[in-house]
Amino acid sequence: MKSSISKVRKATKQPRPRPKPQSTSTSIHVPADMQPQLLRIAQSQRTPFEKRVWTALCQIPRGRVTTYGLLSAYLGSSPRAVGNALRRNPFAPEVPCHRVVATGGALGGFKGSWPKDGEGITITEKKSLLRGEGVRLDDRGRVLGTVWSGFE
Repeated sequence: MKSSISKVRKATKQPRPRPKPQSTSTSIHVPADMQPQLLRIAQSQRTPFEKRVWTALCQIPRGRVTTYGLLSAYLGSSPRAVGNALRRNPFAPEVPCHRVVATGGALGGFKGSWPKDGEGITITEKKSLLRGEGVRLDDRGRVLGTVWSGFE
């Protein structure tokens, strides 16, 4: 036989609050020209982590670069996991994975390739995209200037 106290507890028990889903577009600042990309990312059938990575890319201003380390720190993940998500970016170059470089300014990988000698067709394309946005590179292909770290 249940006591009247347990009946009252059961009758007044409130449902547990459910966590609110995180938005991929309203809680961060991105340039107006990137808004259509946020919608494409949100509607894609990809993992939540990949969507977070690609959404963060939309914050990086044109003509600036960040590092795998800074991006992974912002996301609370590892640089390798971030690199893997970048490799699977189906929206490149509109969702600008080319704006992520290795620490020290080396270009790192692009389109799933990380060349051992710092050269190759994909790296040539990454250099071209970055130069087209005004990013300066030295004679060894390393990014000159400071990296962007303004993730919100």
